[in-house]
Amino acid sequence: MSAEATTEERAGILLVDDMEDNLIALEAVLGSLNEPLVRARSGEEAMKALLRRHFALVLLDVRMPGMDGFETAANIKRLDQTKDVPIIFLTGADDDSGYAFRGYATGAADYLTKPFDPWVLRAKVTVFLELHRKNQQLERLLAQERAADGEVDARLTELERLLDGDEPPDLEQLRIQVRELRRLLGRGGRRN
Repeated sequence: MSAEATTEERAGILLVDDMEDNLIALEAVLGSLNEPLVRARSGEEAMKALLRRHFALVLLDVRMPGMDGFETAANIKRLDQTKDVPIIFLTGADDDSGYAFRGYATGAADYLTKPFDPWVLRAKVTVFLELHRKNQQLERLLAQERAADGEVDARLTELERLLDGDEPPDLEQLRIQVRELRRLLGRGGRRN
């Protein structure tokens, strides 16, 4: 993780499994990524955690008592607040071969069988964390663009007001407005 990563970019990873040993193994594998790891021992706990904070990724066990992984994933994908959070399903090697298809159909981004290769899991999680950081950067850039667009609109409105007035416009004031618009649009040069 880069040193300039902000708290927002460190949205964390939600680990969902009803087995303590599996949660401990996931924490051991992912602890070196220096990202917040949040545990949930059921689908219900996972949904509560997702509604309390934002996560970059969910690692979700398929077989759990109560709300299983598929139902949990369907609930995650149903909510506007959580629908874009990627899910990696984790399941035992002896599980039904149709589980992978069902997982992808439910909206999973990936699917791994246990026991999983720690290097593969860490690599996959790293990719999703990087995608999350890039999305956060894009959102910030879009917000800056929207703010700049609002400023340009305000300057254009001011120019229209100056030009639509009953008195002849002050040329120096118009030049200042045009220079400000050029600056806002990223064209710094001065033209006469």
